[in-house]
Amino acid sequence: MAAPGSSELRDAAERLVLAAFGALALTAERAERMADDLSEIGGVRKDEARAAIDELGARWRGDAVRISERTRVSLSGLFRELGLVTREDWDELELRVAQLEHRLRLVEGPVTPPPAR
Repeated sequence: MAAPGSSELRDAAERLVLAAFGALALTAERAERMADDLSEIGGVRKDEARAAIDELGARWRGDAVRISERTRVSLSGLFRELGLVTREDWDELELRVAQLEHRLRLVEGPVTPPPAR
């Protein structure tokens, strides 16, 4: 049986991967070639084509960031449902234990060594 929300998680991860591939594939050199092709074929000015390509790339990158954040939140929820501890939770607990140990040492006072025989 699938975990609740696993379909949403899978969809979000898939969109993230596709957006990342799109952003990687659209390098500056390739964008320049696409702008040249569009200006030759479509009768669009090169600067207009380049602006449209740049805008599309910015949208893809923005979508990748949003999908990444949603995926992180979904995974965090899934980890909590499974009873797994996140790095953030671990670090917070580690800090709390260190603080408690420090307070305990303050309450117990200085430790004196046993007298020598």
